[in-house]
Amino acid sequence: MSSLIEYLKQKREAVLARDAAIRRGAVQALDLKASVTAEGRSGIRRIRIRDFQVITDSPPSFAGYDLGPGSPELQLGILGSCLNHTYLIQAAILQVPLESVEVEVTGRIDPRAGQPGHESTPVYPHDIAYTVRLSSPAAEAEIEALTQAVEKSCPILNLLRSPQQIHGSVVHAATKGLDADAA
Repeated sequence: MSSLIEYLKQKREAVLARDAAIRRGAVQALDLKASVTAEGRSGIRRIRIRDFQVITDSPPSFAGYDLGPGSPELQLGILGSCLNHTYLIQAAILQVPLESVEVEVTGRIDPRAGQPGHESTPVYPHDIAYTVRLSSPAAEAEIEALTQAVEKSCPILNLLRSPQQIHGSVVHAATKGLDADAA
């Protein structure tokens, strides 16, 4: 038997226990937090989330060192990761056996966005599409029900499909800049 199929049994137990805790009122909303710093002479961005770190960078054509994926690439990876995980969660809940799950996400970003002649070109990743490859002995109707459950419950898919209000603020700590003579 596939090790993923065995894992889905564990996943089902965990999801059912979590759902029972939610019904008992023992689980509340989670506050999420990520902090990002730009570092020294390389300009890499270090993302810190809980006890984890991810490095992002730009290709050399954008003054980077190609030490990690760029933010738009990470966004596609995040969508793929969330879709993959949501397939596992929903397969566990619905008891749909999966031998493998692979998600490929594609998109486009145009560096000419906002430049003369490209004022209407989006500055954000667009034409986003995903393909899910499942290996499963389940019937087609079970896979369709699974897919519908995933599309309804995948947090990142639904975040990207729904308009969002994002509030931002800037805290400026004034420093003594470089003297014109020193430059």
